[in-house]
Amino acid sequence: QVQLVESGGGLVQAGGSLRLSCAASGTHSSINPMGWYRQAPGKQRELVAVITEDGSTNYADSVKGRFTISRDNNKKTVYLQMNSLKPDDTAVYYCHMVILGWGKVDYWGQGTQVTVSS
Repeated sequence: QVQLVESGGGLVQAGGSLRLSCAASGTHSSINPMGWYRQAPGKQRELVAVITEDGSTNYADSVKGRFTISRDNNKKTVYLQMNSLKPDDTAVYYCHMVILGWGKVDYWGQGTQVTVSS
């Protein structure tokens, strides 16, 4: 049974930093891509950043230059380093992975709250 377990959320002041982690368990298959999404109250879930197996990345315009996504393929883990946080970054952050087994299957983490105070 595949599970994605997130960690690293919390409360931080504006200008601060947080690092999110998300580890997949229960699979030996390739994972491509890995990514982070977020959902603020009253808003739709939106893509924050995505990284492919070969390390190519893509970011939402709102986080470019402040957030960095990375992955460890051996550990089946994706990270999101968030710097210069703003109150607008407050949201529940979800990791997302596409696991390539018999087919492509989407998996989501349970979500972790990030709150940025002004």
